[in-house]
Amino acid sequence: MQISSRFTIAVQVLTCIEVLKDQMPMNSETIAGSVGVNPVIIRNIFRQLKKAGLIHVQRGGNGGVSLTKPLEEISLLDVYRAVDSVEEGELFHFHENPNANCPVGRNIHHTMDGRLREIQDTMEAKMGFMKLSDIVQDTEKYIQAEA
Repeated sequence: MQISSRFTIAVQVLTCIEVLKDQMPMNSETIAGSVGVNPVIIRNIFRQLKKAGLIHVQRGGNGGVSLTKPLEEISLLDVYRAVDSVEEGELFHFHENPNANCPVGRNIHHTMDGRLREIQDTMEAKMGFMKLSDIVQDTEKYIQAEA
């Protein structure tokens, strides 16, 4: 099991937008330099974040990206749902063909499905309480400690 890197990239994108907004242009090229990926990946993340209502993208010479909500109103769950392709209740992927002739294979879904749903629900609930403001605050502390 692994959550796509789109989630951590999106958190870094949103953090860059807030922390660096007064220091440099907030566009896909600038942010790609921070993240260490191709600007096309950042533009794809932008599209997903925009669709979720988390950012506004202004095209053109004075264009850039900005947040549409206060940091305290954006949870990590909001970001996760905006960019990750995990369907609701589908964080864990079961192997395709458990052996129906084996007593374990025949019953593993009965044994595991509810537990896996509970794990995902717990993770998502925790993410709902974690705010982008916390990430930005901690990032700024680390930046100041480097100075």
